[in-house]
Amino acid sequence: MRKIYLDNIRWVTVVLVVIYHVLYMYNAEGIVGTLGKITDLKVQYYDAYQYIVYPWFMMLLFIVSGASARYSLNTHTGKEFIKSRTTKLLVPVTVGLFAFQFIQGYINISFSGIADNPDMPVPGKVFACIASGIGVLWYLQMLWIFSLAIVLIRSIDRDRLWDKCRKTPFWALLIMGAFVYLAGQVGNTPIIVVYRFGLYFFAFLLGYFVFSHDEVIEVTRKYFLLWLFIAAALGTAFVITYFGQNYADNPIYRSPLFLLYGWFGCLAMIGGFAKYFDFENGFTKWMSSHSWGLYIFHYLGISAVALFIAKPGFVPAWVCYLLSLVCGFGLAYGLNYVISGLPFFRWAVLGIKRRT
Repeated sequence: MRKIYLDNIRWVTVVLVVIYHVLYMYNAEGIVGTLGKITDLKVQYYDAYQYIVYPWFMMLLFIVSGASARYSLNTHTGKEFIKSRTTKLLVPVTVGLFAFQFIQGYINISFSGIADNPDMPVPGKVFACIASGIGVLWYLQMLWIFSLAIVLIRSIDRDRLWDKCRKTPFWALLIMGAFVYLAGQVGNTPIIVVYRFGLYFFAFLLGYFVFSHDEVIEVTRKYFLLWLFIAAALGTAFVITYFGQNYADNPIYRSPLFLLYGWFGCLAMIGGFAKYFDFENGFTKWMSSHSWGLYIFHYLGISAVALFIAKPGFVPAWVCYLLSLVCGFGLAYGLNYVISGLPFFRWAVLGIKRRT
């Protein structure tokens, strides 16, 4: 049975990711790989949004992905699961780079100056262009690896641990924050900081073993206000403590405040959506069915506006923000519609075999 609240969490989180990337593109915190500050403001207070969502929204997506993997494996064999996940996740970050995402790669290397570097040989630029096309698809890469791992773990565990996790009590969810902190200390790549294998694999496992149980979801529903209060308190402290600093890099993303806020933010989102957003209508169905394409394509519109309009200073800063937001959604939905109708490209870029 499909869990509607999980679908709603997924598409809402993707929407938050799009808004995040608009502000991230023009951030005043010195985060590399973006255009950076384009306003004359001494302090961009609205950048606080990035600090509010960054610690928990990708962790939340991996928890949801872990729970979804469990539900899929209830009705599919491990071989069927791996085949479907390979098509959905691996193909877009391999074949898709050559079929389409090199466009995103070109924009990315243009920000870094590689595209205009006369000392860089053409083959090197081509390689950098293709490799940089991964962009936001790092999530797909990690999720594919985790999907392979969970099939192996499932064959060893044979649902023994999964059955025990059915009775996960309230207090265990509280102290789980300590394990989230420990997971956040390991498996972090030093240069491309989004690859946080320890934290995100642990989140995926929590989704699979813990949050795939209705009994645990009921606990998150019951104590939603507590999770929200703790998350709000930790989030406020996080913003006050680190505002103006690079929240996306070490040591901040390994700090207790970052990781504990991230954990309780996830609990608040899961409990809140299970309690208040476990429903669907025409709008939520449409958003849910288009969230995959929105995630795959949204950064292209945002970064294209930044490179070709904001960087030359053709329009005021506020127009750049607005155009980036509109193109982040509009171009993504448009590309999703067009590419999902093209037989080869819908497989190569979106990992689907038929139009959805």
